[in-house]
Amino acid sequence: MGELDADGDSSPASKHYDVIVVGARCAGAPLAMLLARAGHSVLLLDRARFPSDTMSTHWILRPGIELLSKWGLLPDLMATGCPPIRRISLCFGSTTFSGEPTTPRGTATTFAPRRTVLDALLTRAARTAGAELREGFAVRDVLREDGRVRGVVGQSRDGRAVVVRSRLVIGADGRNSTVARAVRAPLVEDRGALAAISYDYWSDVPVQGVQAHFHHRAAVSLWPTHDERTVVSLSFPRPDFAAHRGEAERYYLRALRGVPEVAERIGTGSREGRFHTAASLRNFTRRSHGPGWALAGDAAHHKDPITAWGISEAFTDAQALAAAVHAGLTGLTPMERALARYEDRRNAARAALLDFTCEQACPASFGGAVARLVPAIGTTQDVADELAGVIAGSTRVEDFLHPANIVRIMDRGTAVRR
Repeated sequence: MGELDADGDSSPASKHYDVIVVGARCAGAPLAMLLARAGHSVLLLDRARFPSDTMSTHWILRPGIELLSKWGLLPDLMATGCPPIRRISLCFGSTTFSGEPTTPRGTATTFAPRRTVLDALLTRAARTAGAELREGFAVRDVLREDGRVRGVVGQSRDGRAVVVRSRLVIGADGRNSTVARAVRAPLVEDRGALAAISYDYWSDVPVQGVQAHFHHRAAVSLWPTHDERTVVSLSFPRPDFAAHRGEAERYYLRALRGVPEVAERIGTGSREGRFHTAASLRNFTRRSHGPGWALAGDAAHHKDPITAWGISEAFTDAQALAAAVHAGLTGLTPMERALARYEDRRNAARAALLDFTCEQACPASFGGAVARLVPAIGTTQDVADELAGVIAGSTRVEDFLHPANIVRIMDRGTAVRR
């Protein structure tokens, strides 16, 4: 078994990295970029090669957009021609609300890029910052010495078994994380899988902003992405996935056509690309640090895609974890303390949103608390805009659903109906 030197060659005199980041997508690539910008030696590993696709919600909510701007990458994303999203419409039966999420500086514009575009942009930024990227590298296990993780054991793209050493290994390799499995990271919360999802790309189905239709026991969403395509997504009960496992695409199309507004839109359109479907989308939180290791993104915390927070939370993890790791590597804070603080703050910040997501995804009533407010919202545009802000991430869900705010919404709805 060889060791990987700085040029990816087998050599006994291997380079020792400060950090190895496993997974080079929305959590790993910006994390590697930030650590490299801070002056640390970083090796970024991924079994995929870029550009490549992966299952995704696509949508970068407002906190994620603000981080892209902070990192200097938002102009690069805008230059790819990704259409801006400025309006959100929610349809509950015959009632439709359309709102414009705002920030103190104006409209809270968001984007939903193809992952072939976004991930390539992020890995390029990591390399520009000085991180070393190894594509086609499959991590098989972590390297343990003296009770700590000291690196990874994997297979390079030419099939060689390779050992790479580092002071810290970070798993940013998705909800089925190899690193999490290797370190036996325990679940600290597990609410199971509540819904299944299917989606495809459509041409000639123009849509302004995001549209979500809650219809019986399903939710159909449409949003624009690159190349004048529209993503048409279906969230539905997991038992239906099992019952129609052999005809997932047929079930998807039948469900879309069961929503009159959606059926009309897709009637003249055509499907492009590869159909995606999944049902094992558990809502969980793992312990995210230990001696010589940490987790980020979906490897650490995963929630149902119905609220589309995956990419944005991956970005916020990258920002927070990079600061914690920098403090640990430079001696400003003991590494274990810095990582524990990162995990505690992240879990506390996401508690309300996890509750909201699980309620939204509950098959008994897709839409949850939002659906129950429909009669009260009426025609109050400011509340519709506020609700759009919740969906786009510019308004905190705990603020919107605070009892005092619910009373305000109910009172406004009563006044409007009078």
